[in-house]
Amino acid sequence: MQRTRIKICGFTREADLDAAVALGVDAVGLVFYPRSKRCLSLEQAAALRRRLPPFVSAVALTVNAPADDLERIIETVRPDLLQFHGDESPEHCLRFGLPYLRAFRVGAPGLGSPEALLESCQRHMAAAGWLFDSHSAGYGGSGRSFDWSCLSLLAHSERARPAVLSGGLHAEKVFQAIAEVRPYALDVSSGVETSPGIKCPIKMQQFIQQVRLADAAPE
Repeated sequence: MQRTRIKICGFTREADLDAAVALGVDAVGLVFYPRSKRCLSLEQAAALRRRLPPFVSAVALTVNAPADDLERIIETVRPDLLQFHGDESPEHCLRFGLPYLRAFRVGAPGLGSPEALLESCQRHMAAAGWLFDSHSAGYGGSGRSFDWSCLSLLAHSERARPAVLSGGLHAEKVFQAIAEVRPYALDVSSGVETSPGIKCPIKMQQFIQQVRLADAAPE
């Protein structure tokens, strides 16, 4: 049976993070993009990071951040994984010595077709995974989905990195998303919130329940 990994992103409160851990998430996302309502200071992020038990990964999300900023994040927060959500080059993503996810905003200029998307992805063969989100001005967290058929070529590529599906996911939609895409992992933020950065324990529980139901369903 497939087990789809789950990352919940954009935590700002300790109680929400504790609830997600108790529900069995695989990873939590800490946002360091100044324009995001979920953006954390280094001190806030470090305090949340210290609450994580073993085997729950901390992911640091940045958008076109300068190298100096990333080095401070790594030194202070000690994330397990970096998530690059902007227009970062492969060289920039590799320079910090940590595993990384490279996000691709499906539908952005130059990423409007399966062929163009695959070509862009293949520039990041060193990534631990490829994350697919919807195109929005805010670089994620918009609650918008995208046409999953754009990922069709990736499904047949022998060299594809593990696919992480994001963008507009919530409990009512995630069963269908898993059935159609069969991603390695899911990344959800606004779909389990009452407002930006404020997670809802009930929505998180419902989301995870639907993922497990989809995992157990026959293909």
